[in-house]
Amino acid sequence: MPVSFSPAAHDAALEAIFVPFETGNLMLPADGRVLFLRARDGFRLREMAQKHWVCEQSFKPFAEALERSGLAVATPGGDERFPLVLVLPPRQRDEARALFAHALRRASEGGVVLVAVPNAEGAKSAENDLASVAGPLNQISKHKCRVFWTQPLGSQVNAERLEAWALLDAPHLNEAGYVSRPGLFAWDRVDTASALLAAHLPADLSGSVADLGAGYGYLSTQVLAHCPAVSSIDLFEAEARALEPARQNLQRALHDNARAVPFAVHWHDVTQGLPRRYDAIVSNPPFHQGRADLPELGRAFIDTAAHALLPHGRFWLVANRHLPYEATLAARFNEVRTVVTQDGFKVIEARGVRA
Repeated sequence: MPVSFSPAAHDAALEAIFVPFETGNLMLPADGRVLFLRARDGFRLREMAQKHWVCEQSFKPFAEALERSGLAVATPGGDERFPLVLVLPPRQRDEARALFAHALRRASEGGVVLVAVPNAEGAKSAENDLASVAGPLNQISKHKCRVFWTQPLGSQVNAERLEAWALLDAPHLNEAGYVSRPGLFAWDRVDTASALLAAHLPADLSGSVADLGAGYGYLSTQVLAHCPAVSSIDLFEAEARALEPARQNLQRALHDNARAVPFAVHWHDVTQGLPRRYDAIVSNPPFHQGRADLPELGRAFIDTAAHALLPHGRFWLVANRHLPYEATLAARFNEVRTVVTQDGFKVIEARGVRA
């Protein structure tokens, strides 16, 4: 059951970022070359985009939406420089600062970095941050957003701060001892729900395992630590920025547990199904997009798990206690049991995939 994990129908920041061109405050580059960081598909972008525009987007469903609209999508982190760099920054401040550093590095000498942020999502702080590294900015407000852009870039850029902010995005150990980076789900800790599921994983899980919505790989490390009969594990995660931390965490878990289990980390939208079948699947599925609850995402993860499990397969998931997943589970599995309810979460095991 594919589910829409696509950008919102009305994207105020995406509309606002093009206002300076409508008002005549800015002109598009003469050579037509524009880089759009964290681009999101939408009517206004499709109207404005030209042949030499390049979009960077690390979230798989958003990247695929851009590609379906015929836009050029590049893997984040390139080094080609552009006369204009557009940015839709994330909410997490260190992640946004690292993205500003990336934008400034990708702008040509004399180029411009242009940003739009909703007022309710820290727009003023974001503007102050960019100004502190890029020098004086121009600013207008539209669509309940703040739109701001640099002067033609040159010697006013604070090179020392730029370097420090670029390092904020480097994978590093969080306080829980796992490799992570700002902006990932529960990036600075082990989230309570995943810890609850890990504490109740059965030691007799065996064979091939998939971790759906794996994040930086915490659940998979726990599978390796507590389930000695697991012979392989695949991690599926829609956020590309999580892949390298997950690889590092799995490699360390294998070393710490003196095991040689094959694993693979996939940049993949779980709601679109999996490429193979498994003996067991574990998941802490997402249930929101932005600030909006979206329980159909969790239901889509359940459907994907049911399609991807072998007949004898087992599905272990954790969810917020209030989420109504039981009907979906009962429709797809013969046996469903709640293992534990604690701290506002529930751990569920499902077996016997229905035909």
